[in-house]
Amino acid sequence: MELLDALFAGFSTALSPANLLWAFVGCALGTAVGVLPGIGPAVAVAMLLPITAKVEVTASMIFFAGIYYGAMYGGSTTSILLNTPGETATMVTALEGNRMAKSGRAGAALATSAIGSFVAGTIATVIVTLFAPWVADFAVRLGPPEYFMLMVLAFTTVSAVLGQSTLRGMTALFLGLAIGTVGMDQISGQARYTLGTPELLDGIEIVLVAVGLFAVAEVLHAAMYEGRQAPTRNAMSRVHMTARDWRRSVPAWLRGTAIGAPFGCIPAGGTEIPTFLSYATERKLARGEERAEFGGRGAIEGVAGPEAANNATVTTALIPLLTLGIPISSTTAVLLGAFQNYGIQPGPQLFTSSAALVWTLIASLYIGNFMLLVLNLPMVGLWVKLLRIPKPQLYAGILIFATVGAYGMRQSAFDLVLLWGIGLLGLLMRRFDFPTAPVVVGMILGPLAEAQLRNAISIGEGSALVFLQRPMSLTLLVVVALVLLVPRLLRLLPKRAA
Repeated sequence: MELLDALFAGFSTALSPANLLWAFVGCALGTAVGVLPGIGPAVAVAMLLPITAKVEVTASMIFFAGIYYGAMYGGSTTSILLNTPGETATMVTALEGNRMAKSGRAGAALATSAIGSFVAGTIATVIVTLFAPWVADFAVRLGPPEYFMLMVLAFTTVSAVLGQSTLRGMTALFLGLAIGTVGMDQISGQARYTLGTPELLDGIEIVLVAVGLFAVAEVLHAAMYEGRQAPTRNAMSRVHMTARDWRRSVPAWLRGTAIGAPFGCIPAGGTEIPTFLSYATERKLARGEERAEFGGRGAIEGVAGPEAANNATVTTALIPLLTLGIPISSTTAVLLGAFQNYGIQPGPQLFTSSAALVWTLIASLYIGNFMLLVLNLPMVGLWVKLLRIPKPQLYAGILIFATVGAYGMRQSAFDLVLLWGIGLLGLLMRRFDFPTAPVVVGMILGPLAEAQLRNAISIGEGSALVFLQRPMSLTLLVVVALVLLVPRLLRLLPKRAA
């Protein structure tokens, strides 16, 4: 009953005209940005972080939640019509969705994507409502050793799973950890790695790192390496589904939600694994004529399942973010930076210290999910027109927006130099396939992990054995070892069999 009372209180705040407007603007902007090729939700949230610095915190969080949801859906439009995924989450949608578009069924593919996103997002939001408070209650009982090991697990999973190489992922993580140490030491008050620069005494702003790595690096990469070729676009048919499409989509939506929801609840590295698993499941379950459509004229289950898995994962990813302060993807890492920008530290105490904010945010997820369905089905033709914006003008606009936003935070020319330096670093990382998410995760969680490590060693009276003496921290240590070792062992098995 307490939970329902808290949720209804959240709805009463979220349904105020001002907050409804922020939700609408967030969903519309998120969808518009998601539709544009190559610009995912992480870029959108990072780009818009500076302009919300003066906005009231609840409205700002509702706005970002709308962008988060909207950009995830919008990416499916460009995947289906252009075969150009804006994010790794929509790579699988492009496999069958683009084939459906080529065979004249783009409308059905877009419809199953929109409705599947709504179904999965709603079910996943119910899971967040029911289980986030329970996880927060459990997390309150954890001590510094357990928290440090949880952060090590987050470091390991994000670094090992995102990107093609564990070594590159770990390199990116340590780069983020190094950036996080710049500034005043939390305990001793000593300046560290500031190179005698007063502007670095407060550390490097997460907003600058996020905007530089995602927005500036994306623009520079597009300008230098993507060339001038215009992608071909498939014709848009009427957005509707036949009775047969409905019969095939509903089970796929439910299966995709069941696969995606658990992956969001654990630090398992984002949406890539559940979307591929969902696609593989649908292909395996297909029979007869439906099986022949996979890889041929396009199977609607191959769009419905992965889209549902994608949206279920990104929604339940808010559970570890809100209750443990642990992001599992680049977008949630940037969202964590947005929280910290307002002096809010997500974690087990958030449900007591900022209960009104949390429940308003959860209520806004229900509202935003419904808004997306209302927005996307009738207005998909409008979003498709955004694909006509020439890339030079589009990327120039993003660059100007990012630069002005970063300068507006402190009116510091040093911040602009830093922004462009980080942008060039992001370009090099993109060029040589280094994942950028571990940098943001390492920078945000690094100082927190350092503080928890110091507290844990104090509890152990100077001995690191404290991590082995407590059952929960020992269990997490074993999980970290498995995350690092199991993939390598699995790669060795075929070689030995051969």
